[in-house]
Amino acid sequence: MIEPKPAIQPEESGSAKPATAKTKKRRFGGTTAQIRSALKFYKVMAYLTGTMLLLLCAELVARYVFGVYLFAGGTNAATGRPFGFGFADAEGVLGGFNVSIAVLIVHGWMYVLYLISDFRLWSLMRWPFLKLILLALGGVVPLMSFIVEKKFHADVEAELAANPQASKRY
Repeated sequence: MIEPKPAIQPEESGSAKPATAKTKKRRFGGTTAQIRSALKFYKVMAYLTGTMLLLLCAELVARYVFGVYLFAGGTNAATGRPFGFGFADAEGVLGGFNVSIAVLIVHGWMYVLYLISDFRLWSLMRWPFLKLILLALGGVVPLMSFIVEKKFHADVEAELAANPQASKRY
């Protein structure tokens, strides 16, 4: 036989929250599809920015440790022969394409896109400001973007799974 339960449950002793306090509901800034789209954009930009940062570090080591730049094409200034692809002094190649400078420029613009993807994900998830700072730092420290992406990807998936009612429904 089923025992009837009273309409108001008695409070348990030692309860941390009073029964009258409302718990704050988790709300996202967009639909689940928007959040997943922002997460995919963030993931792509994290990998691209991380890869470009590693190339940038290799280029900086070549430039400041060995004193050479990466060139494509042009003419060898000392011999007058065509220069294919490789490392040379800044004055060693005439008319060639400086790949080292291209890596600097491409990484800079990719980091801007990475910051846009950070902001989009952060605003849709409605996270605290500190998480935006951590996301942004992921693109500055070599190899950090891969680690940060993995952690925040897992966080977003866990929050979406734990709060299916939290996204907006348009």
